[in-house]
Amino acid sequence: MEIRDAIEADLPAIVEIYNATIPGCMVTGDMEPVSVESRIAWFYQHEPAQRPLWVVEVDGTVAGWLGFQSFYGRPAYQVTAEISLYVAEAYRRQGLGRLLLEQAIAKSPGLGLTTLLGFVFGHNKPSLKLFQSLGFERWGYLPKIAVLNGVERDLVIMGYRVNSPPQPSQSPDYPDP
Repeated sequence: MEIRDAIEADLPAIVEIYNATIPGCMVTGDMEPVSVESRIAWFYQHEPAQRPLWVVEVDGTVAGWLGFQSFYGRPAYQVTAEISLYVAEAYRRQGLGRLLLEQAIAKSPGLGLTTLLGFVFGHNKPSLKLFQSLGFERWGYLPKIAVLNGVERDLVIMGYRVNSPPQPSQSPDYPDP
């Protein structure tokens, strides 16, 4: 088993893993499969030194992937990244998702990140459990924000502070008089 930076030749496997999750309505809000061509620009937005895209290989097969995406697109949020994590069905429940997420946490300081976010559907109990088991906390809850196959679904925002800096003794919301 090896975790490494994704290369363009991995893109068909990455897309296949992603597309396989669409019918189950547990992981993504996409309703139709995406094409490899439609993901090329997305692939190249993943700069290994700042917003990497990793694959985990098992016996030469791409079995899962994890990507970092910039959050909110404004400079002040450069220290925050959203995590996307997908594991091929044949490789689920073998610890690959945990391995990828542990590496994301461990490598975040070197990527200049202080905060990681995961956006997880409320009915995706396995993913919520994985994120919680590694220290992510529920930072937000958006009820009935998505409709998947006619069913309204909630979105849970999971957050993790990487090497949390000391907190000021006084809240910045209440300045000194």
